[in-house]
Amino acid sequence: MAALQKKALPNGCLSLTSLGLGTSPLGGCGVPVSFETFEAVILKAYEQGVRYFDVAPLYGLGKSEHFLGHVLRVHGLRAEVVVSTKAGRLLKPASRSKRAESLYGINWIDPLPFVDEYDYSYDGIMRSFEDSQQRLGLDHIDILFLHDVSGVWHQDKYPLYLGQLRNSGYRACDELRRSGAVKAIGLGVNETASVLEVAAEFDLDCSLVAGRYTLLNHAPLTDFFPEAQRRGIGIIAGGVYNSGILAEGSRGNALTRTYDYQAAPEAIVRRVKALEAVCERHAVVLANAASQFVYAHPAVTSVVQGALTTAHVTQNVASISAPIPQAFWMDLKTEGLIPSEAPLPEQSSLAVSG
Repeated sequence: MAALQKKALPNGCLSLTSLGLGTSPLGGCGVPVSFETFEAVILKAYEQGVRYFDVAPLYGLGKSEHFLGHVLRVHGLRAEVVVSTKAGRLLKPASRSKRAESLYGINWIDPLPFVDEYDYSYDGIMRSFEDSQQRLGLDHIDILFLHDVSGVWHQDKYPLYLGQLRNSGYRACDELRRSGAVKAIGLGVNETASVLEVAAEFDLDCSLVAGRYTLLNHAPLTDFFPEAQRRGIGIIAGGVYNSGILAEGSRGNALTRTYDYQAAPEAIVRRVKALEAVCERHAVVLANAASQFVYAHPAVTSVVQGALTTAHVTQNVASISAPIPQAFWMDLKTEGLIPSEAPLPEQSSLAVSG
């Protein structure tokens, strides 16, 4: 079996496999997920070479953290993997608390009996981190992302939460990192602007950014990636399928033919069809091209994808490592489907024998 390539974060403290497993779907995001299914997916990912797992208090309202920690502990995997979780939300008893407002109406199936509440203050971040330690059962957590520190997400309340960080939240992050409780601090967001805004005020090691650099979205090439590289911020890329359409293509159903969690506009569908035409000429799977295009950029340390079944894990591993001819990438550039300056994958770099 080929081992997935690893890249180090710019600060050198951690190395991540080219593919990481995100556990939002496994938290019961719209579908029921049993512990047995969760365990099988984590073990399949480990078997396939994945050594990076991302979780958050939000996922299943504590369930994903409980489940992931238990699987790692029972199977003796903790020392072999990198774990990231998130801060910025506290879980409160559902019977006595109000659920936080969310940009997307997430329907958790059979979650734990809690609701989430935003808090980016010193006390909130420390409490969130310690609660996550308890749920995961871990002595330390490798990466701590500040979850949804974003003007897109919080809109008119963004200044309030950014103010909490400025007043005391950054101090909590600094203490956690200096003490060794975490090795890296970053943001976990669906936009790029807030990463640069926070980075101008606080030293970020990395950030998990979803859906901003894809086969359909190239904007980070000219502004975000160069600045992230200059500041030494490793980018962990999520949402490489733009929420669905780059996974299932233009022929997908209403649930999968989505772009940024909405029905894909006709202009996006036309671009996907053009991508599919090149894929057909070269016998390339669109999802594979989507994953490898993102990972090819030197600013990207890892690509994180979710999975609901062991078959999904196998597909994800193939997506990041299956051979794609250079002629395919050159045709995408020739036809103007990706920018001429976009870095291209070198097949030998995607996997190493092991």
